[in-house]
Amino acid sequence: MRILLVNDDGIEAEGIRALAEELAGEHEIVLAAPAQQQSGMAHALTVHRDLEVASYEALADKGIHGWKIDGTPTDCVKVYLEALCEKDNWPELVISGINHGANLGSDVLYSGTVGGAMEGFMHGIFSIAVSLDFFSKMPFSEAAAIFAKQLPKLLENETEPAFLNVNFPQTMAKGEPRFVYGTVGHRDYLNAFERIERDGKLFFHVGGEIYDGYNSMDSDISICNHGWVAVTPLMIDMTDYEALKKYQE
Repeated sequence: MRILLVNDDGIEAEGIRALAEELAGEHEIVLAAPAQQQSGMAHALTVHRDLEVASYEALADKGIHGWKIDGTPTDCVKVYLEALCEKDNWPELVISGINHGANLGSDVLYSGTVGGAMEGFMHGIFSIAVSLDFFSKMPFSEAAAIFAKQLPKLLENETEPAFLNVNFPQTMAKGEPRFVYGTVGHRDYLNAFERIERDGKLFFHVGGEIYDGYNSMDSDISICNHGWVAVTPLMIDMTDYEALKKYQE
């Protein structure tokens, strides 16, 4: 299978390298990933400057070739598919990750990892965002191996391209890794901004402590809290159909 890998941590990040090396044995892998860290860029597209693109051959000895792109994850997928890729080499799957940090609940709206996968899905390609909890003791190589083993099962029941968000928990439950499908939960942050005064100027640094509040048992947050791998099918149609029906009436 031809697989395009992207991420938001940058092309040199450990997560994308582990995933590329794990999948390369059975699949044809190409990288199109940001030159720099692009976390929190969601589905942002660069429109006011040129994008520098360079060949990336650091993993060529493993049969993995790619492109280092000075843009967002969305830029990377869009540039590769629309400008660099020949149609007879069109990828059959887009995977974004493995991200260093979970993308659970409301964070899917801000995530560059999810944004990269979304762009692949918008091009009619089965796309998966993959993340590993920031505080997990599991190495990226282990998460990559577990994901690669599960990948055929994630694909087997789909007749049309899908858009999945996969999150590995902070602590894995004992026994065989269990992949559980669920909904997008709700995640918020306390003390989200740190106030900084420097050189007579006012700054705010984003951060804060996670505050999840109540989440149903089938939410991605609850699934990960049980030590399971959360899989959430996502969509890009943001229409509120109930409200639309009301207004039309």
